[in-house]
This record gives sequence, C-alpha cells and structure tokens, in this order.
Amino acid sequence: MIPWLKQAIGQRSALRMSYHAAKALLAAAAYGFPARNLTVIGLTGTDGKTTTCSMIRHVLTKAHYRVGLASTAFFDDGTGLQANPSHLTSISPFVLQKLLRTMMRNGCTHAILECSSHGLVQHRLDWTFPKVAAITNTAPEHLDYHGTMELYRKDKGILFRMLHGRGTKVLNGNDETFAMYCRIASTVTLDWNSPEARENAAALSLQIPGAFNRDNALCAMSVCSALGLDVEACKKALATFPGVPGRMERIDEGQPFAVFVDFAVSPQSYEKALQTLREMVGESGNVIVLCSSCGNRMREKRPEIGRICSVLADIVIATEDETYGEDPHAVLEELWAGIDQAQCEAHNIFDRREAIIFALKSAKPGDAVVFCGMGPFTTMTKLTGRVPWDERAIVREELAAMGYASSPLP
Repeated sequence: MIPWLKQAIGQRSALRMSYHAAKALLAAAAYGFPARNLTVIGLTGTDGKTTTCSMIRHVLTKAHYRVGLASTAFFDDGTGLQANPSHLTSISPFVLQKLLRTMMRNGCTHAILECSSHGLVQHRLDWTFPKVAAITNTAPEHLDYHGTMELYRKDKGILFRMLHGRGTKVLNGNDETFAMYCRIASTVTLDWNSPEARENAAALSLQIPGAFNRDNALCAMSVCSALGLDVEACKKALATFPGVPGRMERIDEGQPFAVFVDFAVSPQSYEKALQTLREMVGESGNVIVLCSSCGNRMREKRPEIGRICSVLADIVIATEDETYGEDPHAVLEELWAGIDQAQCEAHNIFDRREAIIFALKSAKPGDAVVFCGMGPFTTMTKLTGRVPWDERAIVREELAAMGYASSPLP
C-alpha cells in the first residue's frame, strides 16, 4: 500500500483489512496453497514465542521429522537455520507462502509459525491452515496498535479461530485468555499450565536458565503431545535443547563473571531475565543490565522498563536501540525517566558499544551482566538505515580486548 494512503486510512479500517486479506489470498494462490501439504503449528503470545517454537522444532527433529520454521529471529526452509533479516515476527504473506512452498519442496512434514498479533489482524497468516494453535502468555504490549488488553487478547484469539472447529488448542490455564479461548471451537483443548502437565514435567531437565524457560518447555511439550509424541520422548529431547541464540545466551570467554545476551523487549521479559540473574548471583554478586527500547513501539513501556531495571538490578546502563524512524535520544530519555536512581547505580550512555564496554568493565567476579534488546540480530536500524550489529560478537570482542580468551561464535 502507498505510504501516504496508509496514513490517510485508519489502521483497522475495513478498506485496509480488505486490502490485507486480498493480498494474503493472492500470495497463497500464487504459491499453490502450500500449507495444505504441511502440518502447521501456530504459536502466539507476548513472550517466549521464539524459544518455544525452537523447542518444538528441536523435539520434532529429534523424533526424525523434517521441520520448517518461521520466527522473529530465524527461518528454516528444511535445510537449516538462517537469520530473519526483517526482524519481523509475521512476515509479508508473499514471503511466508514462498517459504512454506520451499519447506514443502524440501521434504518438510511440519511447519512452525510464530504468529504476532499484528500479523493475525492483518491477515498475514491467512491460508496457513494450522492443525495446532498454541499460546505462551499475554501481558501489556503493542497497545499503541491494539488500544486495550481486551482487544489485544481478542486479536491473538484469531489464531484459534483459524482452526475452524478442528485441530488442537494449547492454552495457558493461568493466563487471562484461558476462558476466552476455551469458548473457541476445536477438537481438543490442552492446558499446558495444568497441575497434570506440570506433574508430567516434574523431572524435566533443561540446559538453559530461568523458570520462564520451564514454562516455554511445558508449552512445547503440550504441542508435541498434541502431535502424537510421547511425553517421555519430549522430555528426553528437551534435555538436549541448547537454547536459542540471543535468548539468555551465555557468553563465556573465561571471564570471572556471567555474561548473557537476551532479546528482552517487554517489561515482563526484563523482569523474568533479571529475576533469573538475581537468583544466580545470590547475595554476594551484582546484577548489571544494559537496557533499551526501540522506537515507534508502545511508548508506555519505556519508563516501566527503566523502573523494573532499577528495582531488580544493581547497576543499570540505559542506551540506544533500533529507531524505526523515531528520535533515539527521545526514546532513551523516556526510558531514563523511569529509572529510580535511589535504588541503583544508573548510567545514561547513548552509544551502545560504549555502553557495552562500560558494563563489562563494571563487572566483578561473581557478578552477572545481561545485554538486553538486540538479541541475535545482525543489524541495527538507525535513522540513517541499517548498520551491521551482532551483539554477541561485539561482547566477545570486548571481552577479548579486556584480556580474556576469545572463541568463535557457535
């Protein structure tokens, strides 16, 4: 759609939605409706989508299925993981339908699709025919687009209506969406957060830290169970899951403090990451966080991220993030306004690389440092355009410059 026309027409106008729906139908038809030949798993939620999708992929691969994936961070067309250069969760329907056709031609039997609320509303996931639809959780996010939590949750429910009364819903019994989504017709409804599900996973062993990752694993197990896999086989596979690049990814260059790169972007994801590190260091170590917020996305969350960081971390470094056209200095100031400097040692360092160096040099033996916001991305969007940016590689470079042994990226 022409940019000036986008601005003139409301985001949710009937005309605009009709345009999106027609575009999705045209894309699916152009590529021969490839999803009809795949078992499609759709997953939505505020946090944990990419990790949970990756867990599902890992379990199905261990069960000897060939699996495709479309997520915020990665694509897999059946030949291996590749970076998602768009940084978008729900991609253009033409890109998605082409990817699904490539998966099919490469022999994939299953396709896992990470589904954003925007993508569901804008019909980008039409004609994908999910057999299993699942949700991780919901919390305030993207309210600049959805307006209210009620509408945000209703919009995410589009995924479950796409089952058309068939297939399996995998829901979170502890989330406010549970009753709403239970009323949407399906053949089977599973609660991944039920006492029975948690009991089945009581002995689940994970290599990656955080209680939130246990929740992600429970959701993944329920999805795989809906596909006919044995619970014990799921648990055995998840015990070997190495984690997702840029999602609480540990960077170990021999330094005497823990370092992680994480794609925390919402207040609740910051809270979960920092609580995990607080438990890790105990009373003896400091938690150091590099925090940021991207432009043109839900301004209300910026000071809330700052507040959470100042409550849960000892040293807080606020810095730049992707702009998406908004003044990054203004975004940073809104984040900085939420930091309570009476509760933490706080630093405002605009240049992200300088902020990384400062955080690493602030760490002492026994501390834990987490770099939030960019995760596995290999570029960063600035006002002048995209620039190369691999936070994991940069952190390794700076650790090496400090005298620690260097090792290649995995």
